[in-house]
Formats: sequence, C-alpha cells, structure tokens
Amino acid sequence: MMRPALHRFVVADDHPLFRDALRQTVAAAYPGAAIEEAGTLDDVAARLAAGADTDLVLLDLGMPGMRGFSGLVYLRAQFPEVPVLVVSGSEDPGLMRQAVAIGAAGYIPKSLGVEAIRTAIGAVLAGGVWLPPQLGPAPRDETADLVRRMATLTPQQVRVLMMLTEGLLNKQIAFALGVSEATVKAHVSAILQKLGVDSRTQAVIAASKLETAAAGAG
Repeated sequence: MMRPALHRFVVADDHPLFRDALRQTVAAAYPGAAIEEAGTLDDVAARLAAGADTDLVLLDLGMPGMRGFSGLVYLRAQFPEVPVLVVSGSEDPGLMRQAVAIGAAGYIPKSLGVEAIRTAIGAVLAGGVWLPPQLGPAPRDETADLVRRMATLTPQQVRVLMMLTEGLLNKQIAFALGVSEATVKAHVSAILQKLGVDSRTQAVIAASKLETAAAGAG
C-alpha cells in the first residue's frame, strides 16, 4: 500500500526552466512530496479545485491570466485555506509588502539562493509569513488602502473586475460567466462600493494602478 505524500505543492510559473528549477529545489527539501506544476492562473485554480489538500502554492505574479495582483486576490478569495508564497523577479520593497497585505504568506525574489527559498517555504508551512530580512519603507498610504479594498472582493467580483479591465461589456461578461446581466450589474455595483469609486472607469483605473505596480514582478 502506497504511503500518502507528506506534502503537496503547486509550483506556478510560465517559464518552464525556472519552474523546473523551483520544483527540484522543493523536491530536494521535501523528499516524497507531491509537486504539481502550473503555467497559468487557470491551471493553478484547476489544481486547487481538484480536491486534494494543497499545503502551499509557489506563485509567479507575471503568469498569463494574473493581471497584476488580481490573480493573487482571486486565489486568496477562492481558496483561503491554501497559503500562497509569491516567487517574483521584482525586488521592489513596496511590491513585497503589498503582496502580503493582499494575503500572500510571503514573497521570495527570484534572485535569492536555494537556502533562502527553503527557509521561506519552511516558515510558511509552519504558519508564519516570510519576507526578505531587509526591506525598505512601506508603500504609501493611498496604495496600501487600495490593496486592502481589493482584498475584500469575492472571487466572482475579482473575475468581473478583471473582465472590466479588458474592456468587456456587461452582456459579454454575463455570457462568459454564465449569469444574467442583472447579476453582473450587481457585482459591478458591489465592486464600486468596495473600492470606494463612483464609476466602472474609476474601478478600472484603480485596478490598473495595482497591475502597473506588479508589472515587473514576473
């Protein structure tokens, strides 16, 4: 009879070489662990929805479908019990703090060595939050407030907001999600209220601010 895997990880990055390197790093630190790979946000969501308990997602912010921080917000809202450790090419201190404020369990710059990555994973699996030891000043209050507001959106509201940023009309969003236009309008109204804006244009601008901030995080 096969013994169950001690840990289950999802390694998510759209660059196969880095994804393979990260997988090997995790496998060496946790022999016998089940490690799945994903190259898009949809791949990650599908693996988490498959039913098996996942201990940790190692997530690249620059993958297809991510739209800046929106993908992270979506995963945290849809799968709140699964910790997400961001692994990113950006070393911007404000970006690191924003990711944690949204709900990430930690942030690993890709420039760090193998031992630092293993330390970060161990800290998160133990229930902690890991950031590089030396960080600069926290992000400006305006950005931090927007991050907090984004984190209050439900998974469906995040999906609607992502589609708004793509310029889709209510009827197009309704068709894509398989809901009525009235439902989409209700989601849009809730999004405006939660983000503290008066129009869908302002909501798109607000989302774009975070997307721009995360643009170099691949």
